[in-house]
Amino acid sequence: MKILYTKNFYSGIVLSLLSALTIFLISNSIGKQAFFLALNNDFGRIADYYFRFFTYLGDGIWWLPLFILTVKFRRDLILYVISSFAVSTILTQVFKYLIVPDEPRPTLAITDKSLVHIVENVELHTVSSFPSGHTATAFCFFLFFCLLIKNKGWLLLIFVYALLVGYSRVYLAQHFPFDVAGGMVVAIISSLISLWIYRVSTKRPVL
Repeated sequence: MKILYTKNFYSGIVLSLLSALTIFLISNSIGKQAFFLALNNDFGRIADYYFRFFTYLGDGIWWLPLFILTVKFRRDLILYVISSFAVSTILTQVFKYLIVPDEPRPTLAITDKSLVHIVENVELHTVSSFPSGHTATAFCFFLFFCLLIKNKGWLLLIFVYALLVGYSRVYLAQHFPFDVAGGMVVAIISSLISLWIYRVSTKRPVL
C-alpha cells in the first residue's frame, strides 16, 4: 500500500490553524476593516496583474485536474479528494448563504471607497463574504499534498501558494482577512473529515 505522510499532514494542519488564529486575533484586535486596509495596498501595475491572475489558482475548477491526477496516480485517495471537495463546498456555501447570508464584502462595508485599492478589470462582489472559497480550496490542496510529499521544502512552497491565494482575495478587495482565515478553517475541517473517511473506508490506521 502506498505511503501517506500523516506527520506532514498534521504539521500542515497545525500550521494552517496557527495562521488562521493569528489572522482572527489581529482582525479582532484592530478591527476587520482596519486590518483589510493595512493589507489592501497598491503595489503597482505588476502586482495588480500578478494577483489578478494568481487568484484563479484558488478556483474550484482546479478540483477537476486534481481528481484526474488522483485517478491516474493515487487511486487509493479518490474518496479523500471527493469528500474534501464536497465537504469544503458544502461548508462554504452553508456559511455564505445560510449562517451569515449577505455578509458585506469590503467594497460594500467600507464607506470611503477612496481608501480601497481596486484592481482594473476585476468584477467585485459585494455580499456573501465569509468564508473565502478560494482560500478554502487552496488550503485543501496544501493539506492534500502534505499527505503525498515528504520533502518539507516543497510543502513550504505549496503553503506559500495557499497563503498567496488567500492574500490575493484581500489585494483584489474581494474579502476581508477574517474571511481568508475562515477559508483556512474550512479546509482544516474538510481535510480532517476526509482523512477520517479514508481511514474508515480502507480500514487503515493513519495516525
